[in-house]
Amino acid sequence: MDRSSSQGILLAFLAFAAYAVSDASVKLLHGSLSAYQAVFFGALSGVLALPLLRGPDERLTDIFRARSRPMWLLRAAAALTGALGSVTAFTHLSMAEAFCLLFLMPTFVTLLSVAFLREAVGWRRWLAVILGFAGVLVVLRPGFRELNIGHLGAVVGGLSGAVTVVMMRAHGKSESRLSLYGAGLIGPVAGCGLLMLPGFVWPTPMQWVWLMGYGLLMAAGNILVMLASQRIPASLVAPAQYSQMLWAIAFGYLVFGDHLDPVMAVGVAIIIFSGVMTFMRERVRRPRGWARVPPVHPQ
Repeated sequence: MDRSSSQGILLAFLAFAAYAVSDASVKLLHGSLSAYQAVFFGALSGVLALPLLRGPDERLTDIFRARSRPMWLLRAAAALTGALGSVTAFTHLSMAEAFCLLFLMPTFVTLLSVAFLREAVGWRRWLAVILGFAGVLVVLRPGFRELNIGHLGAVVGGLSGAVTVVMMRAHGKSESRLSLYGAGLIGPVAGCGLLMLPGFVWPTPMQWVWLMGYGLLMAAGNILVMLASQRIPASLVAPAQYSQMLWAIAFGYLVFGDHLDPVMAVGVAIIIFSGVMTFMRERVRRPRGWARVPPVHPQ
């Protein structure tokens, strides 16, 4: 492995470490602010990454331009629902359980790719889909435990991330990265900016700390993923996201007092295995546009 590849892998792990700490920051709010406010200020912090994305012949106003306006609007909407879903999940669930359901994203990518991109899917990827859903059933144990809005939020977050990946596969070659990234900011900023107004509460100094931690570390993760993607293929960057589960378990035990019971641990292992199977298969046979598609954090 050459030096550039080693740097890329290291940057990928640092990116998902930043994402994990960002998620822990929003969980530390303990629902004291609405999800709308958390997402608004978090997305606003993402503006810091725009100068690093801008090409030599691009202007910042290009974030509003797109060759396919419906695609741009759908990207913005998916960013909004994904952010709200994941913040809701981390507010109401343990970090490990939230990540477990958010990691269904590769499974959703497979299903959406078949439905909308007409991709051919072999038995290995179908097996990964079945394993992913089996893992969710093990974790959720429907009928044996109470489910809440956090579970729904996590599923919505994973599905929204999958929509983004599929759109980037379809339009990644024709749209600028500045436009794609910009839509992911505009959706949450505009949508949550309006939704938070009726119940807006000015954050306390401690709440500002967690809000800035959430937003700035999210922006740092985005920058690190972009830097990693410049050095190694996206199919190598993506599996590093599963390192977030280690961070989630550590934060759960050390900060939030959560415990991973044996049954949930089995479900988590099944879902992670199914996701790795999907990404490894992508590495062997990449669909169109896959080389340009960076991993998408659920938020």
